[in-house]
Amino acid sequence: MNFRINKRIRAPKVRVIGPDGEQIGVIATRDALQRAQDVNLDLVEVAANAEPPVCKIIDYGKFRYDQTKREKESKKAQHQVKVKEIKLKPNIDEHDFVTKQNRARGFLEKGNKVKVSCFFRGREMAHTEVGREVVKRMCEGLQDVAQPESSLKMMGRSMIVILAPVPQKPSSQKVKTKEKQNA
Repeated sequence: MNFRINKRIRAPKVRVIGPDGEQIGVIATRDALQRAQDVNLDLVEVAANAEPPVCKIIDYGKFRYDQTKREKESKKAQHQVKVKEIKLKPNIDEHDFVTKQNRARGFLEKGNKVKVSCFFRGREMAHTEVGREVVKRMCEGLQDVAQPESSLKMMGRSMIVILAPVPQKPSSQKVKTKEKQNA
């Protein structure tokens, strides 16, 4: 976010907040700039859309440093949801199916969405119901950790469904361990 500082502030009058956080009031911009220079600080416009604009007398370098630090902290707290894809075939073997189901379960437990797609080749297109059963079996096997975000769709040669993780309630065991740590 770009802030106007010192002589770049164009408003004739501004509401000024002092270096200690106290309200100085509405004064002319040149007077506010002079006050900032007297204490070797900058006049920074923090609310340009207000009437009159709000300015603070602060050290701009420190202000920018604190702001970027806060932005990094907020980004760190966010979880980026990714869509992972599990590809199946209509004639998949049982062991391969279980392995793919376990991979999908791991993705869902980490909070990612899973796109389950069943790809048909050649004569398999004549028997899409076999692939539909495989995909349904996958959805039913992951029912405890996922819910379908969309219905089963046929797109060209593949059948697709997207599974979203179910929001988990904090288990009583996790709550008990947190209570022990706080005690």
